[in-house]
Amino acid sequence: MAMKIYTKTGDAGKTSLIGGTKVPKSHIRIESYGTIDELNSYIGLVADYSSEEHIKIILKEIQDRLFTIGSSLATDPDKDPIMKLPDLKEEDILLLEQEIDNMNKELPVMKSFILPGGHVVVSTTHIARCVCRRAERICVAMQQEEMFISPIVIKYINRLSDYLFMLARYTAQQLNVQEIPWKARV
Repeated sequence: MAMKIYTKTGDAGKTSLIGGTKVPKSHIRIESYGTIDELNSYIGLVADYSSEEHIKIILKEIQDRLFTIGSSLATDPDKDPIMKLPDLKEEDILLLEQEIDNMNKELPVMKSFILPGGHVVVSTTHIARCVCRRAERICVAMQQEEMFISPIVIKYINRLSDYLFMLARYTAQQLNVQEIPWKARV
């Protein structure tokens, strides 16, 4: 017999963190890993649109790290989880930095802000970047509220948004899509 997807346990607006603690579905911790989940979905969409195998491989790695981050955020820090959860490592951040540097070597120097757009994959990558920045703001808010969040999570998300920005620019160049400079109205 197949397991049912619905449990009805959240019908009253509460959910459980890993560790069993019940919290409202509006809790900032739920908002944090929900936003990470949204980001992960957009990363999947960017990968689906991408035609470069190397980028698809890196994006799958990123999706895996986002599941790691999501499980960390979904865990009650005051309780030991029954299962062993994966950890982020400095090497994960170094991978993003190496990828950023490699793409940057291929790109012209930015002389102004650029408008997102020009191709659906470029725009989708910019949307992922914006969701990533929102996730970062939520995680920083948790930190400011003195809720436990591993500092490496914030560092990774910050670097990931930089990676996504560079990926949008790099993808535009690979597709011969002209970047649209922002020209402020005077």
